[in-house]
Amino acid sequence: MKQIIAVYPGTFDPISNGHLDLIKRGLRIFDKLIVAVASNPRKNPLFTINERVNFIKEAVKGLKNIEVESFNGLLIGFAKEKGANVIVKGLRAVSDFEYELQMSLMNRRLDTHIETVFMMPSEEYSFLSSRILKEVASLNGDVSGMVPKAVVEGLRKKFKK
Repeated sequence: MKQIIAVYPGTFDPISNGHLDLIKRGLRIFDKLIVAVASNPRKNPLFTINERVNFIKEAVKGLKNIEVESFNGLLIGFAKEKGANVIVKGLRAVSDFEYELQMSLMNRRLDTHIETVFMMPSEEYSFLSSRILKEVASLNGDVSGMVPKAVVEGLRKKFKK
C-alpha cells in the first residue's frame, strides 16, 4: 500500500496551539506529516525562518512520523520534491475558505496527483490566528495556553519594552 505523505504549509509566525491541534490530528490520518514553514517575506514575519522552524521542532518533540522544514517558492514544487500526495490546509472560518479554495484549485491545476484536504481546528482554537496572538502579546496580554511555551518566551523577548 502506498504511503500517504502530507504537507502542512504555513508561515507559522508564530505557531499556535491551533496549528499543533491540526498537526496531531493529521498524524492520526497520514503516514507522515511534513510541516512546511514558508519564508513568505511579503507578510513581514516577526520571527526569522529559523526561529519559526525551531519553535515548531520544540513543540512537536516526541511525535513520530513528522518533519519540519522551511521552503521558498511554490508549495506544489516543495510537495512534489518531498513525494507528498496531500496538502493539509486549516480552516478556522468561512473567511479562510475563499482564499484556500482558490489556492487548492491552482495547486490542482499545477499537479493533479496532489490532493488538498481541509481540516478545522478543535473548537477551543478556532478563534486563534498568528496575527491576533502577536497583537495581544505586543500589548502585554497573556497568550500562554494559546501557544507553546517557547513561543510565549519568544514573544516576550520580541515585545520587551
